[in-house]
Amino acid sequence: MVMKGRVSGKVALVTGGALGIGRACAKRLAAEGAAVAVTDVLDAEGQANVNEICLTGGTAGYWHLDVSNEQEVQDVTRMVKTKFGPISVLVNNAAVSGVTKPTHEISAEEWEDLMNINVKGVFFCTKHVLPQMIDAGTGSVINLSSIYGIMGASDIPLYHASKGAVRSMSRADAMIYASKGIRVNSVQPGFIWTPFVQNYLKTHGNIEAGRKAFDALNPLGNVGEPDDIAYGVIYFASEESKFVTGTELIIDGGYSAR
Repeated sequence: MVMKGRVSGKVALVTGGALGIGRACAKRLAAEGAAVAVTDVLDAEGQANVNEICLTGGTAGYWHLDVSNEQEVQDVTRMVKTKFGPISVLVNNAAVSGVTKPTHEISAEEWEDLMNINVKGVFFCTKHVLPQMIDAGTGSVINLSSIYGIMGASDIPLYHASKGAVRSMSRADAMIYASKGIRVNSVQPGFIWTPFVQNYLKTHGNIEAGRKAFDALNPLGNVGEPDDIAYGVIYFASEESKFVTGTELIIDGGYSAR
């Protein structure tokens, strides 16, 4: 049964909405009353998420979207507006982890492949949704950064760089568009148990051992679940955060407070 309320009447576009955090965000936004555009390059999984949302009484549609392709972004944002109305909530979630190499071994192509999705994708989606929000005089852009955009670690340097960029982009856009009634904030997830993390662990050894190691990293004693992030996104999407812009919400089980 759908619970309408916290974002009732809003139109939300979620990138990378097929699995993990994006999937959870789409489901929670729909459960709280938004019409949700689920976008991804994983068509079967994205459509399955939409089917689940609709079966429980929510409103959702699926669009194939490569966020690194500006024409696709422009086309999809227009189609979502035609189907549901102006987009009032944008969740920039789509991202890849990139190669696990030290910086001096990373190729220009590997740099570009990751930045095209993690940074340029956020830019393209924000760029093409903002005019709809400006016309409406309201909107909330929610960018998924990471604790790896705040603190260092000895792995995936490209991912660190990209998430630091997303964090800074969020603050700059918050200042630029505040006078238009548009809020821009970022969420910094810690270690969350998603297919993204599981695939990373597969390439580095045993998943079960990796899960225990990740659990031990956090003061709360466990890794987070996708819904832990989705609830933070709901806050930024709702009018409960109407006086909040240019800020970031760290959801990491206490990892970064150590």
